[in-house]
Amino acid sequence: MLPSDAEDMINPTSLPHLWSEKFLPPSRFVWRHGLRPDTNTEMVFYKKSVRRGTEKVVVQKRYQGERMSGGAEKVVCVTGASGYIASWLVKLLLQRGYTVNASVRDPNDPKKTEHLLMLDGAKERLHLFKADLLEEGSFDSLVDGCEGVFHTATPVYLSANNPQAELIEPAVKGTLNVLRSCAKVSSVKRVVITSSMAAVVYNGKPLTPDVLVDETWFSDPAFCEESKLWYMLSKTLAEKAAWEFSKENGIDMVAMHPGWVSGPLLQPIINTSLEPFLKLAKGAESIPFMSPRWVDVRDVANAHILAFENPSASGRYCLVGRVLQFFEFVKLMHELFPDINIPEKCGDDHPFASSYMVSRERAESLGLNFTPVEVTLKDTFESLRASNFFNI
Repeated sequence: MLPSDAEDMINPTSLPHLWSEKFLPPSRFVWRHGLRPDTNTEMVFYKKSVRRGTEKVVVQKRYQGERMSGGAEKVVCVTGASGYIASWLVKLLLQRGYTVNASVRDPNDPKKTEHLLMLDGAKERLHLFKADLLEEGSFDSLVDGCEGVFHTATPVYLSANNPQAELIEPAVKGTLNVLRSCAKVSSVKRVVITSSMAAVVYNGKPLTPDVLVDETWFSDPAFCEESKLWYMLSKTLAEKAAWEFSKENGIDMVAMHPGWVSGPLLQPIINTSLEPFLKLAKGAESIPFMSPRWVDVRDVANAHILAFENPSASGRYCLVGRVLQFFEFVKLMHELFPDINIPEKCGDDHPFASSYMVSRERAESLGLNFTPVEVTLKDTFESLRASNFFNI
C-alpha cells in the first residue's frame, strides 16, 4: 500500500488526470513511492519546487516490473531530439532508464516525432516539448527539473546563401538560449553540448602524417571566415560563446567534438552526413564531400551519456574513431560493397587528401570503445537500404 502520509497529502484515485500516460516531469528527489494494489501499478511521489518557495506533489506512474538501469529516477533533456545524433541519444537514454524531455520544432510533425515515440520506453518516459532556438525562454520548461541537459540542436548545412541567418545566429544564439534556461534552475548538474571537429581543426595549421590533433586545438574564426567555411565558423563561435557563458554563470559544461558521423539512422529523413552515401549508392561519378574523420553515431550518443555520468568528465572531447585516407576509403568500400560501383576519383581540395591523426585518449578515458569503421560503413548502407532510400 501507499504510505499513509502520502495518501493524506494526495489521493491518486481522486486525480484521474495524473494517471494518464503523459505525466508531469518530476524533480530528481523521490519523496515516497509505493504500489497501488488494485491496479498493480507503482506510484512514485515527488516533491517538486515551484515559484515563491511553495511545493507541489507530482505523481509518476510506472508499471510494476519495469527495470530501470543507471538512469533510474533521473530526468534529462535533449534539444533537437529529432536529429540524427539526438535520436540515438534519446534511444540510449531510454534504454538506460532515464526519463527524457525532448525538444522538437513541431511536436505535431510525424516525420520529426514518430520514430521517437516508437522507441522502447517512450510511452512511459519520453515527453515532447516545442522549442525554438531563436526564442529566449523557449527551453525553460524543457530543462526545469532535469539533472542533465544534452544540447544537440543546431543547423547543419555545408553551404548557405545567408550564413549569418542560416547558420551562425541559430548556432550561437540557440546555444546561449539553452544555457540561459539552464542558469535559471538549480536542478541541472551538467550540460553536455554537441560541438564538432569543425570547431577544432580549421586553423590553417598543416595536417600532415606526423600531426596529432587533440583537444587543445581550436579552429580560428578569422581563418574560417576568410575561407568561407560557414558551418565551421558557426560551430567555433557557438562553442566559444558556450564556454564564456558557462564559466560566467557557474555551469558545469562538457563539449563533445564528433568527426564525420555515420552509421544507421533512426529518423525517416536523410541527414547531411549520410547524403554522400546515398549519392554513392545511386552511382555518383566522384566521391562526394566527406571528412576523413570517421565516427559511429552510436559511439557519439554513448559518449554524450558517459560524459554526463562520469563525475570527473570535463572540458572537450574529440570523437574520431579513425582518420581514413582517400585510397583506404575506396579500398574498404570495394571490399564491403562489391555490388556498388564506387568511383575512384574526387574533386580538387578534397579533405581525403590529408593524412593525420586525432587523439582518442580523452574519449577512451570515459570508457568509450570506438566501433570499427568497417562495421560503421556496413551498417550505414544496410540502414539506408532497409529504409528504402535505395534498392541495390
